[in-house]
Amino acid sequence: MNPRTIFLVCATLAVAAIAIATMFWPPAAWAFAVAVPPILLGAYDMLQTHHALRRNYPLVGRGRYLLESFRPEINQYFVETNTSGMPFNRENRSLIYQRAKGELDTVPFGTQRDVYAVGYEWINHSIAAKEHAPELPRVMVGGKDCTRPYSLSLLNVSAMSFGSLSQNAIKALNRAAKAGGFAHNTGEGGLSPHHEQGGDLIWQIGTGYFGARTAAGGFSDERFAAKATTDAVKMVEIKVSQGAKPGHGGILPAAKVTHEISEIRHVPMGQDVISPPAHSAFRTPIEMMQFIAKLRDLTDGKPIGFKLCIGKHREFFAIVKAMLETGVLPDFITVDGAEGGTGAAPLEFSNVVGTPLVEGLVFVHNALSGAGLRDEIRVIAAGKVASGFDVAHKLAVGADATNAARAMMFALGCIQARRCNTNECPVGIATQLPSLMQGLVVPDKAERVRQYHDATLRSLNELVAAAGLESPADLRPWHIHRRVSPTDVRRYDQIYDYIEPGSLLGAHIPKAYARAWRAARPDSFHVSDTHQRASYVQLETP
Repeated sequence: MNPRTIFLVCATLAVAAIAIATMFWPPAAWAFAVAVPPILLGAYDMLQTHHALRRNYPLVGRGRYLLESFRPEINQYFVETNTSGMPFNRENRSLIYQRAKGELDTVPFGTQRDVYAVGYEWINHSIAAKEHAPELPRVMVGGKDCTRPYSLSLLNVSAMSFGSLSQNAIKALNRAAKAGGFAHNTGEGGLSPHHEQGGDLIWQIGTGYFGARTAAGGFSDERFAAKATTDAVKMVEIKVSQGAKPGHGGILPAAKVTHEISEIRHVPMGQDVISPPAHSAFRTPIEMMQFIAKLRDLTDGKPIGFKLCIGKHREFFAIVKAMLETGVLPDFITVDGAEGGTGAAPLEFSNVVGTPLVEGLVFVHNALSGAGLRDEIRVIAAGKVASGFDVAHKLAVGADATNAARAMMFALGCIQARRCNTNECPVGIATQLPSLMQGLVVPDKAERVRQYHDATLRSLNELVAAAGLESPADLRPWHIHRRVSPTDVRRYDQIYDYIEPGSLLGAHIPKAYARAWRAARPDSFHVSDTHQRASYVQLETP
C-alpha cells in the first residue's frame, strides 16, 4: 500500500472513529478540531504540484522541508568542514535548488570557503573586465564528413536512460531541453515515446544496442536508421564506457523492467538487464572508425561521436591512430570521469576503476592535439558540473562543452535518498512505480530544469566577462588556479603538461606518452608481448 493510500485510509478511519464516538459521547466532537487540520494539510500536500515528496508522502514529507529551513546553518557547517572545493557539497546543491526554483542565489558575508585550504580553486578577474554576453553560448559540432552539424549548448543533460529514470522524469528533462535550447542525452536505454516532447536528443548507443537491437542482441542497421533519421535526434553517441563503472556493462535491475521498457529495449521481463562489457559491432580501432562512418551514413550525415572513461592510454592512442589511418573522424568525444554517478554499480567499479575526469580530459585533449586532430573534433566533459565555474573549469582544462546528470536530477527535485537501485525513489525520479512517479509533475519540474540551465550559463558568461575574455572559447588552462599546498598555488598549465600540436607525429615524442603511443596499433586494442618489449627498447633509444 502506497503512502497516499495509507494517508487516505488513516484519515477516513480517524473521522469515522470520531463520528462514532460522538454518537455515544457528544463531548468527543472536540477531537474534530485536532484531526481535521492535519487531514486538510495532508490533502493539500497530495494536490499541490511543486513538491514531489509531499505529493507522495502527504504530511510526513513535510519533515524534510522543516529540516531544509535550517539550510544556511547546515551549509555553513558543511562548507567549513569540507573545503576541498568538490562540486557536490551542500553549497552547490543549494545553488542548484535555488536556481531551479528561481530563488535569489546571492550569498551574504562574502566568500563561503576557506581560501587557504588545499584544493581551493578560482579564476582571476581582469581590471579590463567586459560586459557579459546576453545570449547563451553554443558550439558547433560536426567535422569534415558531417553534412548536418548541430549547434550544441555548453551545458546539456548527460546520459540517463528511461528505465533508470521514470517516464515523468524523462518527459520533464526533454521539455526543459526544448524550452531552454539544450540537448538531452537518452542514455543507453534507447528512444522512448517519453523522449518525444520536442527537445533535441543525443541518442546514445551502448553495448546492448537497445532500440537498435536484433533478436540475437547485435546491432540492427534497419532499426537504428528508422529512429536515428527522425528530426528529434540531432547527434548519436556510441557508449564505449561510462565513468561510474568503466569496463562493466550497464545495469537495469529486474524490478525496473516494465512491459513498456521490455518492448522498447527488446529484452525479456523478470531479469536484470546487464549490457555486455564490450561492443560486438566492432572489435578493433579500425572497425570502430568504420562503425562511426556507417552510423553517419545511416543518419544522413548527423554528428557521430563516442563516450568513454579513459583507461589504458595505449588503447585510446590506438583509436587515434585508426583515425589517422582511415581518415574517419568522430565529430565529438565525450570524456566521462571515474567519479561519475549511476543508479547501480558494483562498489569496486564505482570507487577504484577508471581515470578521474580532469586527468582524462587533459589526456584526450593532448592525444588529439598531438596527432593534429584537436581542431576537427569537439570534446565534451561529463562529470559533476554544477555551477558556472564548473563549466568554465572544464572548458579551460580542455573541453568544448559539458554534460550534467546529477545537477539536472537535483533540479528535478532529487533529495539524494539513495534508493535509485531499489525502484523506491521517494520523489518519483528513479523509479518505475506509478504510485511514486506521479509525485513528479512534469510541467513544474521542466520549468525548474530550464531555469537552472539558464541561470548557470548566464553565470558562466559573467565569469568569462569578469576575466576580460570575449567568449568561453577563450578559456585556457592558465586561467584556473589551484592551491596545491598551504603556501603553493599553481595554474592548470603548471599542474599538467600540455603538449605541442602535432608532437606525437614527429621524431621527438613527449616522454610521458612515448611508450603508450609506440605500443598502440590501429588494428587492435591489444598488444603482443613482443611488441610490448619492443616499445620498452624504443623508449630507451635516444
